[in-house]
Amino acid sequence: MAAVLSLGPEPIQPTEEMSALAADASRRLFRAMGANRQETCVVRFESAPEEPVVLPAAAVRLLGALLTELAKGNAVTLMPHHAELTTQEAADLLNISRPYLVSLLENGQLPFHKVGTHRRVRFSDLMTYKRRRDAESEAALCELAALSQDMKLDT
Repeated sequence: MAAVLSLGPEPIQPTEEMSALAADASRRLFRAMGANRQETCVVRFESAPEEPVVLPAAAVRLLGALLTELAKGNAVTLMPHHAELTTQEAADLLNISRPYLVSLLENGQLPFHKVGTHRRVRFSDLMTYKRRRDAESEAALCELAALSQDMKLDT
């Protein structure tokens, strides 16, 4: 499965060579940063070595994580935390149907607001809901595992 990275209206389908470059760049980036938690990093490009680019260390770590995912062939989306999503976009991120998402919104399980007649969900609220849902699923799974052991159902 090829990674899809959207940088504009058309997605970029990286080749195997591009994925290999991303993997190498990610390793080198993390190795160069090491445990160094400086506030900034200086990057020099071969095409313009006299014009160093100063980047926040957090941006370099984010770039490294993006390269790692790209090298694995995973689709990556960079989204501001304050972004507002349509119900379809939110449903897609949660991997649920849009009608089910709308029922969550209407039942008050997930905050939203309306823009005209359209519902919008803040990305940060969606991720809070997802973390809560994942934690509840993990707790239920642990409880089932414990019950299984208590009943000696494990083989």
